[in-house]
Amino acid sequence: MRTVFRDDHEQFRQTARRFVEKEITPHLHTWEAAGIVPKSLWLKAGEAGLLCATVPEEFGGSGGDYGHSAVMVEELARANATAVGFTTHSEIVAPYIVAYGTDEQKQRWLPGMVSGELIGVIAMSEPGIGSDLRSMRTTVKRITDEQGDAYIVNGQKTFITNGGNAGLMVTATKLDPADKKLTLICVESERAGFSKGRLLEKIGLKGQDTSELFFDNVRVPVENRLGEENEGFKYLTHQLAWERTIIGIRAAASIEALLEETIQYTRDRKVFGQSVFDFQNTRFKLAECKAQLTMLQVFVDDCLAKAMRGELTPEVGAMCKLLGSEMQGKVLDELLQLHGGYGFMSEYKIGRAWVDARVARIYGGTSEIMKEIIARSL
Repeated sequence: MRTVFRDDHEQFRQTARRFVEKEITPHLHTWEAAGIVPKSLWLKAGEAGLLCATVPEEFGGSGGDYGHSAVMVEELARANATAVGFTTHSEIVAPYIVAYGTDEQKQRWLPGMVSGELIGVIAMSEPGIGSDLRSMRTTVKRITDEQGDAYIVNGQKTFITNGGNAGLMVTATKLDPADKKLTLICVESERAGFSKGRLLEKIGLKGQDTSELFFDNVRVPVENRLGEENEGFKYLTHQLAWERTIIGIRAAASIEALLEETIQYTRDRKVFGQSVFDFQNTRFKLAECKAQLTMLQVFVDDCLAKAMRGELTPEVGAMCKLLGSEMQGKVLDELLQLHGGYGFMSEYKIGRAWVDARVARIYGGTSEIMKEIIARSL
């Protein structure tokens, strides 16, 4: 019994699981072929109360906590529906606006994000910079003219989750290209000079609309700045511990779901006159996977509990992501092997999950970056 969740979390889980089973799982192959999830799904999720769980009630949300967030992350992971970009929208973009936005900004953007009418992205990554955010080249210039005070944004972003559907971009920029300080500017998709590139082709998470974004003298009012000038890097790092813990939560849920499926598959699959499960090698492999999952789940739940108490530190968040993503890759590889040739077929969830899991060691900061963060705390 996992003690980190309350009754209201489990009630929310029932709603989330029913929604995933009815509205997402039957359509995953179609969305993977299209490379994008339709906006109609976002509206259905908003109507069901599944988006932006931690947004306060005064801004249209349900006023939930990280436990509700974790439930939604887990239910998407169990269905191998991580490509549905709810998590970035609900657990990264919305919390930035809640934490650093003015009341006017919150009233302007959050209700639409909760309803699914406005899809949010975090626009940080740029071509060629990897995890080195301070070297980004997207610039912002403050001007005053007959139209009032404004910012002019120029630059390019890449690998942007939800980029195809995006309606609001929390964009990391620099006032001084030679400086390392960042400023966050919120850019609506309808602004002149903003454009979206093609949907990028990936080896996994094929249903996720990942794209490039282009800013060509995009004018936005000063009121679109999120927080203070030159404080963006501090804001980004304050949120990263939770963002990285999400990846660990997702990893544990994915392993659990695929382990259950593999146990059943090996019981049903017959070779040499007996089930695959009856071979000692199979049972030992599954036993090892179960032991590793149990250890990871205990740690992940402890990280979640810390997050819910406001005690999650950057190094613990880094540990959660590092251990979760690395273990997910190794365990899913073992489970795929137990499926034999069928594990390599895309119609089997294990094959798609194995490919999708590979990026977990890259996004949110690579495993190497996580080790560096942990090492600094030694």
